[in-house]
Amino acid sequence: MNVNGQKVSFHSPAQRLLDYLRDSLELTGAKEGCGMGECGACTVLVDGEPVCSCLVLVGQISNADVVTVEGLAGADGLHPVQQAIVDCHASQCGFCTPGVVVSTTALLARRPQPDETEVREALVGNLCRCTGYQAIFRAITSLGE
Repeated sequence: MNVNGQKVSFHSPAQRLLDYLRDSLELTGAKEGCGMGECGACTVLVDGEPVCSCLVLVGQISNADVVTVEGLAGADGLHPVQQAIVDCHASQCGFCTPGVVVSTTALLARRPQPDETEVREALVGNLCRCTGYQAIFRAITSLGE
């Protein structure tokens, strides 16, 4: 599979994608919050779609393109979603932020100027334990302004 544009190989197809990313590739942006696909902290893009990496085995996506939060920033700096989160002070503890950024990136690929309702729907699977949702929504909707 490709992870953040790099071809990688794995040896244990029954390993969770989350563990492979964190332990084998040292990409620690995706976090394990619940291990059951309920919180969204481990969200990554698999072939452009947001996926909870705690629910996917690497053998299930052997030919896929995977993008983690680390793969979003470019040589020129932060991804626009990451920059909006910073600019709007939309991160408190930061645990949910990588999943929110990845899910938002997928939304913007489908809908470049989402309204707040579309943002809320796209982030329904991303829990913020600090309840910083208003700042997150404000940051994301600012991208379309």
